[in-house]
Amino acid sequence: MFKLAHISDVHLGPLPDLSLRELASKRITGFVNWHRNRRKHMVGDTLSVLMDAVEAANPDHLAVTGDLVNLASSREIEAVRLWLQEEGKPDRISVIPGNHDAYVPGAYEKSVKAWYPYMRGDRGPEAWNEDFHCFPYLRVRGQVAIIGCSTAVATPPFAASGYFGRRQARETVNLLRAAGEAGLFRVVLIHHPPIRGATSMHKRMIGIRRFGAVISSGGAELVLHGHTHLNTVYQLRGQIRPVPVIGIASASQGPGGHKPPAGFNLFSIDGGPGNWRCERQRFEIAPESGGVNLAQTDMF
Repeated sequence: MFKLAHISDVHLGPLPDLSLRELASKRITGFVNWHRNRRKHMVGDTLSVLMDAVEAANPDHLAVTGDLVNLASSREIEAVRLWLQEEGKPDRISVIPGNHDAYVPGAYEKSVKAWYPYMRGDRGPEAWNEDFHCFPYLRVRGQVAIIGCSTAVATPPFAASGYFGRRQARETVNLLRAAGEAGLFRVVLIHHPPIRGATSMHKRMIGIRRFGAVISSGGAELVLHGHTHLNTVYQLRGQIRPVPVIGIASASQGPGGHKPPAGFNLFSIDGGPGNWRCERQRFEIAPESGGVNLAQTDMF
């Protein structure tokens, strides 16, 4: 049995001091939003409590589906690099970027370079290379194939959309088909929910139909995403049966906000091709005790 934990939207805090040069961009709107709204519910030890619970669950692997920073400043990107090092070795943690990790032009490249060991596919170059397309990547762990995709692009102020393009679609289909032929359980990581209506227009993923075609053509057993800060279960059409598409609350969301408190998914994967069994346990911060409790169990 393979145990895969899933968190998303870490938004590692606190927000560091920003220079005037850094604020002279889209970051100024995010800076104001942080101090007006997010700071109230994304402070304290919520993330630490959650990660202690993840560690106690003893997963074989951890998937992080984007938005590790807030405004993608250099200090934030470095803080996340150090945080990842504390949480585990690169071969035990798979990361993909979200829209906040590409908040302004140039931030995407800085984020991917800093966190590359956690985004490096099994056949990727040892060191980050600006001419190398990191996504999609393939990591095989036991009987599980983890395919990491990116929808992270810099957007104008008040927009948080993502983009899944043709090149990435072609390469993802090929990886999925190869993993299926190898008899592996295929898990696709993507930040934006690949479902129409899952979020507002200015936060949507551009390329939803393209991604759906990738899943139905290439095949997959599970899709994990973030972005909405919600605990959701959707489906996409698969080759044989519907493919579950699972979202999770922000890993830093404290109790008391209008979004659900921080949580993580734990998938227990067993069986084999044509007879896979996947149990999902969803854990969340309990507002009353501040501990982490089992909130939901289902089978896919």
